[in-house]
Amino acid sequence: MAAKYDLTPRIAPHLDRHLVFPLLEFLQERELYAEGDILKAKIELLNHTNMVDYAMDIHKSLYRSDDVPQDMVERRAEVVGRLKSLEDGAAPLVTFLQNPNAVQELRSDKQYNLQMLNDRFQIGPEQIEALYQYAKFQFECGNYSGAADYLYQYRALCTNSERSLSALWGKLAAEILMQNWDIALEELNRLKEIIDSKNFSSPMNQVQCRIWLMHWSLFIFFNNDNGRTQIIDLFNQDKYLNAIQTNAPHLLRYLATAFIVNKRRRPQFKEFIKVIQQEQYSYEDPITEFLACIYVNYDFDGAQKKMRECEEVILNDPFLGKRVEEGNFSSVPLRDEFLENARLFIFETYCRIHQRIDMGVLAEKLNLSYEEAERWIVNLIRTSKLEAKIDSETGTIIMEPNHTNVYEQLVDHTKAFSLRTYKLVTQLLEHAQPQTAR
Repeated sequence: MAAKYDLTPRIAPHLDRHLVFPLLEFLQERELYAEGDILKAKIELLNHTNMVDYAMDIHKSLYRSDDVPQDMVERRAEVVGRLKSLEDGAAPLVTFLQNPNAVQELRSDKQYNLQMLNDRFQIGPEQIEALYQYAKFQFECGNYSGAADYLYQYRALCTNSERSLSALWGKLAAEILMQNWDIALEELNRLKEIIDSKNFSSPMNQVQCRIWLMHWSLFIFFNNDNGRTQIIDLFNQDKYLNAIQTNAPHLLRYLATAFIVNKRRRPQFKEFIKVIQQEQYSYEDPITEFLACIYVNYDFDGAQKKMRECEEVILNDPFLGKRVEEGNFSSVPLRDEFLENARLFIFETYCRIHQRIDMGVLAEKLNLSYEEAERWIVNLIRTSKLEAKIDSETGTIIMEPNHTNVYEQLVDHTKAFSLRTYKLVTQLLEHAQPQTAR
């Protein structure tokens, strides 16, 4: 079952090939596939990079031999020669950038910088282009730190918007691979701003960039303290949610998980359930199906079964299954948060449609023993807005009626109407801007 719900084959095509390596490492550690298959997949990826030494090491592990194919040896010599050539081409600009006194003369005006570099240091467009090619080659060799530095410096001098955008994608990938999550988040936000404001030659190109951005963002959001909120802020925007529904419905797993573990985003949750309802026949995933069972079909037995599957999915997902080591103890924090909140979702919904609930039945639906369920429910009633009491003699929970008054319903509908009006006006204005530009 674990391999059945592995999203790596769907996610990998939307990533830079270097970003696929951490996913393969995770799958190898979890033993979801035969180790030989994982090693072959790594070699296949490495064949399209300049990480020849790494490819040689994996080849030795796969075939249990110290011998490597002659084409790998020749490829390594070719890479070393090309690296030296690119280093020589970028040397004048690299030397300038390593001189703190010289760098201080750079200004925010790119045209001034280009003129100054040309007049005083004989550094022109050829050397600036050489720096980009050198940085790109460093990235392909696996030197992510050097690549990130050179790409940052290149963007400060580049006047070509397309090439500057390409450099920003490269720097984002490098920061992710070095696990510099705070810097990566800054680059992600910078990239999002460019994608949303840039005039693309085709709307589909813009949609594709948004899909790439969301896939790359998974590395950052699930390694950031506030990531569960940030993923909702990004994925739940109309333009991005439309892209998910059209081209990448598998990303609903991560948005659904963020909603489940993030209690502060409940106002947007109702709208998200409508998306789950729309997509339940076109995309199957235990986590989205769990929400459909509770909020669409009111199938609590189905939700109980899905909750067990969700636990397995989380443990075997490279983004959700992040492990935390404390001494000899290892845990998956997201799994514990998910299960706690999943039980809460079942309990809240079940209580709203029943006036008297048998404690034993509820314990079964929550995958808890009777005693665990009783303690959990007592604590929940103390802290929840639900009005209920426990009848210990009959072993039942008695719910107090809690009807929303007409005034509150009117306020809710007015807020929803206002939000829809705002979205409609925004879409009309965005549609009008390109026409004005023409």
